[in-house]
Amino acid sequence: MSPSITVLYFAAASTATGLFEEVVELPASEPLPLSKLGTHLTSLHPKLDEILKTSQWSVNAEMVSDADSDMMLKGGEEVAVICPVSGG
Repeated sequence: MSPSITVLYFAAASTATGLFEEVVELPASEPLPLSKLGTHLTSLHPKLDEILKTSQWSVNAEMVSDADSDMMLKGGEEVAVICPVSGG
């Protein structure tokens, strides 16, 4: 069995997937770079493609900067898709 992560979807990502939370198996038994997670999620939910281009990641309740995109997901992490929002 492959390792898995919990993905939390907010705002437009939740609308695109129809989910608020999902357990996602990582595609291999080796760690997955966070930079490759978007491609994996888009293969599961094609409507996420455009949304992920402007979204940020949170891993284990900590925002991840672009500099940390080489972070490796080993399984057991909670990853949130944080979409941009606007308000007034």
